[in-house]
Amino acid sequence: MKRLFALLAAFATVLGLMGAFGAQAVAANGCKVEYTVASQWQGGFQAGVKVTNLGAPVSGWTLRFTMPDAGQRVAQGWNATWSQSGSAVSAVAVDWNRTLATGAAADLGFSGTLTGANPKPTAFTLNGVACTGSVDEPTPGTGTPVEVNGQLHVCGVNLCNQYNRPVQLRGMSTHGIQWFDQCYGAASLDALANDWKSDLLRVSMYVQEDGYETDPAGFTSRVNALVDMAEARGMYALIDFHTLTPGDPNYNLARAKTFFASVAARNAGKKNVIYEITNEPNGVSWSAVKNYAEQVIPVVRAADPDGVVVVGTRGWSSLGVSDGSDENEVVNNPVNATNLMYAFHFYAASHKDSYRSTLSRAASRLPLFVTEFGTVSATGGGAMDVASTTAWLNLLDQLKISYANWTYSDAPESSAAFRPGTCGGGDYSSNGVLTESGALLKARISTPDSFPTS
Repeated sequence: MKRLFALLAAFATVLGLMGAFGAQAVAANGCKVEYTVASQWQGGFQAGVKVTNLGAPVSGWTLRFTMPDAGQRVAQGWNATWSQSGSAVSAVAVDWNRTLATGAAADLGFSGTLTGANPKPTAFTLNGVACTGSVDEPTPGTGTPVEVNGQLHVCGVNLCNQYNRPVQLRGMSTHGIQWFDQCYGAASLDALANDWKSDLLRVSMYVQEDGYETDPAGFTSRVNALVDMAEARGMYALIDFHTLTPGDPNYNLARAKTFFASVAARNAGKKNVIYEITNEPNGVSWSAVKNYAEQVIPVVRAADPDGVVVVGTRGWSSLGVSDGSDENEVVNNPVNATNLMYAFHFYAASHKDSYRSTLSRAASRLPLFVTEFGTVSATGGGAMDVASTTAWLNLLDQLKISYANWTYSDAPESSAAFRPGTCGGGDYSSNGVLTESGALLKARISTPDSFPTS
């Protein structure tokens, strides 16, 4: 969350905080800083600071730099705890971004005041190491996401491509295809692939709520058609068995086995398919979810031994946080399967620091995939929380966690990417049809992927 932190009144207090962080910190071996002035006005300015760790992973960090002009002062900052003494400025990691893996970056920023010139700060250091390095970006592959990355697999806690390198997929989720099928034609998927430059389409097939149970053959056929459409455009397809009510996935165990036996056999030869075997378990124990997963995964594996499988977690796929638990219940009792990831869902206006802290901790121990998130409240409505959404997306980028936003639809709710009634036309990209949420997600997703190929 791009949350504003008040400037601390006394530098001595900040020194105490730095000491608390520093006691657990691991020294950085190199770093790069990108400093930009986003805007400037009479007597003030706003700046962004992106720090990339080029050395060993750090747990707890402090970024320091020097203001060249005596009139430059930090007023408020975000994504770190900021302070200034004389010309020396410090930014200390907050809980949810305190860990920086090798090659990972943290995006910080602050607003400041000035009385004269506004020269660029100097002498950037990360945990005392000068940030004079440069980032050797991997040469981006040419072609679509599927052409570049090929068959995906899980390596360690990462989703990895055919070159065994961690990748992050960024994309959109359909709404329930039983309600918004008009949003998923050739024109909309062309726009998603070419204008939005999305890496994946999550195909959300509800099981209840007028979904799969009403017409198993028809819904299976429609899911397969959307997989084909995504494949033709070079996007990955995340097949979502969208269980929601009732919350115990075992209620749909027989249906899941039938459905996944069918789609896995039909799509086993494709490189773009990922299987999400249950959406948001709720009102049920983790052991019950695990039992379900260990019965459904062998059905997938019998037909498609190479496909990545994602399983939902307790508490509406919150790793148990929404039920008062945490990631340890999964870490201590994992699903007995390989090539497996665990789902994490959030809605930015409702789920903030405690959820981000859980994700940050869990990311070093579990392979995670944010198969659904929203920019608004957990109801799917209300105002978009830009600050929290930005913080979430920055964290997912930093940790290389893939995500799909809810939703690529014109549903009459603020989580939708399109304004109500606009699906079915030919425009899925302009400001005339995009909601505030859609415009933000399109801007984030359409930035270059730079997938590593060596």
